[in-house]
Amino acid sequence: MTDVPYDTTRDYAVRRDLQDELASFRNRFFLPPDSIYLDGNSLGLLSVDAEQAVLAVLAQWKTLAVEGWTDADPAWFTLAERLAAQVADLVQAEPDEVILANSTTVNQHQLLATLFDPTAERHAILADELNFASDIYALQSHLKLRGLDPATSLLLVRSRDGVTLDEDDLIAAMSPEVQIALFPAVLYRSGQLLDMARLTQAAHERGILIGFDCSHSIGAAPHRLSDWGVDFAFWCTYKYLNAGPGATGGLYLNARHHGRAPGLAGWFGHKKETQFRLALDFEPGEGAGALQIGTPNILSMAPLLGSLAIVAEAGMDRMRAKSLELTGYLIQLLDAQLTEFGVAIVTPREAERRGGHVAFRHPDARTLAVALRAHGIVPDFRPPDILRLAPVPLYVSFADCHQAVVRLRALLETDGYQSFQGQGGHVT
Repeated sequence: MTDVPYDTTRDYAVRRDLQDELASFRNRFFLPPDSIYLDGNSLGLLSVDAEQAVLAVLAQWKTLAVEGWTDADPAWFTLAERLAAQVADLVQAEPDEVILANSTTVNQHQLLATLFDPTAERHAILADELNFASDIYALQSHLKLRGLDPATSLLLVRSRDGVTLDEDDLIAAMSPEVQIALFPAVLYRSGQLLDMARLTQAAHERGILIGFDCSHSIGAAPHRLSDWGVDFAFWCTYKYLNAGPGATGGLYLNARHHGRAPGLAGWFGHKKETQFRLALDFEPGEGAGALQIGTPNILSMAPLLGSLAIVAEAGMDRMRAKSLELTGYLIQLLDAQLTEFGVAIVTPREAERRGGHVAFRHPDARTLAVALRAHGIVPDFRPPDILRLAPVPLYVSFADCHQAVVRLRALLETDGYQSFQGQGGHVT
């Protein structure tokens, strides 16, 4: 499947925006003034719904104090499970296979501590060289904790082009010494969407457990984790789920692994009915909930009460359809307007192979990012030479995409970005 050709004029963008079924959701987000925000794959925007949810929880804290754990609506004690049931719909899993807890990397550590079980024959973890660095750090640490050397027991699949992965290469690397594999669902630099179903089937045929970092896919692309048989997954909620900086993360544990003792036990993973007896013998809770560790960050989960309601109202199918249209339109705009200036798109062009953002290479990408922000366009820069543009369907329009490329062309055409060399500090 490939994208249909788009009319790359502004008139087309205006007409398409008038037909957009999701256009009204834009008014429920706080858009940066005088800016076109294309960095939602780094941090999603605050919505009115999320703001109201936070204020409601603050009011509960103000009036109920400690009684909020049981008397708030919803009760804080089971808020993680309530939200997990909503997220489970997004990843097509059973409610007890999902839990909201911890941060992204802590959830990765918890899942590895629970599922990584090396033997003399199967001692290795399989990953890839393009994965987010934090994931690799966690993998290295677990190997060291088990007395294994990452130099020999962490197998990293190489990229053929430096920006994408070939599923054939990932499958070819599933050797007999691999016990567990971890890949990104969407590669954070290029926006490539991996074929999770194919990779899961291949891993299981070889006796390997497999999981995915879904931080760049949840809320941007549909998932069927349980149908595909994925063993585990984890994600953040502050990108396409718009839950705010450092919001509580989430994890998925396939039902076939329920009943395993969590590798990192903590009191909030205890069986709910007896949790407050505080017995010294740990009794794991049901399903993925057993992988909770400490007291949940209620104020960091509160925005999800609003942001997940928006996602449910918009519908994942409609969001994905518009996202693919926006990224397809953006790709054709970049092709038509910027190829002559050295812009090289690295995101796969096939709709089924891309997530929610478009990435391109340019030798002056960092300076361009600073210049664009000064001209009202908020992109995302990834070293050494990649700019990412995320047209999030809930609050980015076709006209936004057109205007962003027009301003980018103007900067390149006149060398107007050169005056920003060395400015801006770190550009996220």
